Amino acid sequence: MCAEIFYQYYPKDFPVHSYDKGTSLSAKQRNWSHIERTLQKQNLHLMKEVIDGTVHCKPGAAELLVQEVYTILTKQSISDVMDSKTDFTNKEYQGLLPTLARSSATKAIKNNLRITEIMAEPDISPNHRKAEVVLHQRLELKAADKVLSPGFFKVKSNLGQLAVKNLVQSIRSDECFDSHSSGDTTSQLCSSSTWSGAVVSLKEIKVCQPVKRSLVNY
Repeated sequence: MCAEIFYQYYPKDFPVHSYDKGTSLSAKQRNWSHIERTLQKQNLHLMKEVIDGTVHCKPGAAELLVQEVYTILTKQSISDVMDSKTDFTNKEYQGLLPTLARSSATKAIKNNLRITEIMAEPDISPNHRKAEVVLHQRLELKAADKVLSPGFFKVKSNLGQLAVKNLVQSIRSDECFDSHSSGDTTSQLCSSSTWSGAVVSLKEIKVCQPVKRSLVNY
């Protein structure tokens, strides 16, 4: 289809009969390789990420490709269709879903890492990095949900948060104590909750130490 569009502008450089109409990965790669070489002769360039995303049927890639083709042929830009900085993942869609409806880690990798990407790139390292990006995005969404709904995830305060909380309560109680000792009439406004929050109950723990026996040579 893209070759037919370019044929309308450059009929001598884009003969339609020279392209394979198949939908296999190898056919797509051959066609796009031919298109890229021909565009370079006209000093025209398409984003490699957009082409790869279209070949692997990534979400949003085809729309961005049409936008790129329109821009290089008409010399006019479109800013309302797709963002050129898109990462071709379903992160935005997952962010719109409620927590329980979002994909699991395995499903997220399956949805965002196509089998054709693995076939096109035998090296495992690039695909491993793509999977890490997908998992990182999922963890970011989950962390944001924990901040917004800590009760749903049963989030407990860590030692650092508890220490800061107790420190604030202790400072408030010390201020109330200083106000009382100075005879300030406004110090009576200190609530009992502030004092009770600063009280720390201690419990004695008895530990039985083993008896150390000295070695005696007989």
